[in-house]
Amino acid sequence: MRRRAALVVPFSAVLLAVSSCGSIPEDWKTPAFMQGDEEELDDRLPTVTGEIGEEPKVEFPDIPPPDEQVSGVLEKGEGEGELVRADDMILAEIVDYQWTAKGETEKTQSTYETGAPVLLELGQMGEELTGELVDQPVGTRVEFVFPPQDSEEAQAMGQEPEPGASVSIVDVMGRYGKGDTVAGEQTNDGGGGLPTATDAGSDEPEIQIPEGDPPEELESVRMVEGDGPEVEEEQQLIVQYTGVTWNDGKVFDSTWSRGGTPATFPIGVGQVIEGWDEGLVGENVGSRVMLAIPEDKAYGGKAAESGSPEGALVFVVDILGAIDSQPAEEQPAEEGEGGGEGE
Repeated sequence: MRRRAALVVPFSAVLLAVSSCGSIPEDWKTPAFMQGDEEELDDRLPTVTGEIGEEPKVEFPDIPPPDEQVSGVLEKGEGEGELVRADDMILAEIVDYQWTAKGETEKTQSTYETGAPVLLELGQMGEELTGELVDQPVGTRVEFVFPPQDSEEAQAMGQEPEPGASVSIVDVMGRYGKGDTVAGEQTNDGGGGLPTATDAGSDEPEIQIPEGDPPEELESVRMVEGDGPEVEEEQQLIVQYTGVTWNDGKVFDSTWSRGGTPATFPIGVGQVIEGWDEGLVGENVGSRVMLAIPEDKAYGGKAAESGSPEGALVFVVDILGAIDSQPAEEQPAEEGEGGGEGE
């Protein structure tokens, strides 16, 4: 189906531990996380300076790394809109260090250097990790210090434990939440031999199929004109979408059927159906686009053999974001995330 961008940073080791064990390891917990705007930060945290949106400078205290997790909100953002929610997806810049002993540190990775921020799905993370992020505005900077990973737990996840503590500075650069849609005014409902979909506000759009045969070529209708940057090949898209089959107009896949949680996937690299790769690359972030996709650019004549929808398809897609991403790693096929994320 698709491949997700890899998060190959120490912060991901914590996410893996949470997802595999169901909770954060007991020896990683600290009695209380320190909130930067409520009380002084734990003095075991490295000092971080610099503007949000630029790689920070980090100075480590002249002590051995702590043997428990400590964290704190270093700077509260001034981002507009709603605060980060527990089930949001956030766009983050992350800088990581390995702190092996007193006076011994090494920067291991920086998304500022790679030019590829990461998407973190907070609903898949434990409260111990999201506690510092939830209810913060975009533009917030948070620091985490994680103690050495237990060797048995690391081996169970197929990893080699790193010596010493790992330090992650997380800058919250954006958020995407359930039910999010593009903000612009819909000026085109389709029609003229193509399907129609009136503006449904924050609800799932209803796509009406006209009488007659589907188009033989890919047709694209820009329903909301976005003013963001153009979508480029190899970027990671964040979208809301609904897909119906032309022959009966029935919904076969929709982010709305999954609670309105936006979907994310790479575009222009053959990880989605051809109609998506051709129809969305070059569109602007913030646009709503209707795609009428002929069978040969959907799942093809053998769609039924793989359990995919047959014939021509129609999608309404809200392009919420497009980001550069880390090189993708092959992942097992995911069931039930269809239309826009096809083979």
